Amino acid sequence: MNNNWLLLRGLTREAGHWGDFVAQMQHAFPDAQINTLDLSGSGTYYQETSPDSIAEITQLLRQHALEKGYLQSKPRLLTLSLGGMVAWEWMQQYPDDIHSAVLMNSSLATVNPFYQRLRWQSYGKLAGIVCQSDCYQQELAIVKLVSNLADQHESVAVAWDKIQRSHPVSKQNALRQIIAAAKYAPALGKPIPPVLLLNGLGDRLVSSACSESISKRWSLPLISHPWAGHDLCLDDAEWVIEQLREWCEKN
Repeated sequence: MNNNWLLLRGLTREAGHWGDFVAQMQHAFPDAQINTLDLSGSGTYYQETSPDSIAEITQLLRQHALEKGYLQSKPRLLTLSLGGMVAWEWMQQYPDDIHSAVLMNSSLATVNPFYQRLRWQSYGKLAGIVCQSDCYQQELAIVKLVSNLADQHESVAVAWDKIQRSHPVSKQNALRQIIAAAKYAPALGKPIPPVLLLNGLGDRLVSSACSESISKRWSLPLISHPWAGHDLCLDDAEWVIEQLREWCEKN
């Protein structure tokens, strides 16, 4: 069984935003090599200028992976949101790099209209987040938007506030990542590596219909969580890990 995993987060998020999930995943896969990579403009690379296209973001990310030796054995990708778009592009351009991929709450302009890729009900909240000057309050608003477990919102916001203060994502880079995600419309070919789709039916940021459309278009397996929000690993890490276990047994 291939036990090499590479984890990619989404828009303006970095490796630190996985929180305890990486340790939980390592416990579930004790023999696995589990690595994380940050997108340009975030985390380790927060001082770099993020490209404004998924293709360019993918090229830079792949270069970082090569430099770190993460591609010496084909990794399984576990991705969230914009990270899923990067994974899709990676599999299209360099299919021999990747063993398989799990895409959580992602979307593609090729098959999903803009009002599903970013639910219209979230527009007002997103505007408030952008206009919020207090870092903690901004992160708290983000947590409330992507997580449906209210009792953890404040503690997660404290952790995410520290991350943003350590590796601040500039408004310019956030905008460039938004542009990249918004215009990403890949070719209609099905990726060669096996793909599993996971989504949360309680996602208030990206409509669960996006994963459903991708699943139908390319006949890809989709498993839906009955209540979790956009950040599946934050809302129900055990459920995600169970899906990964079953996926690894079959692929």
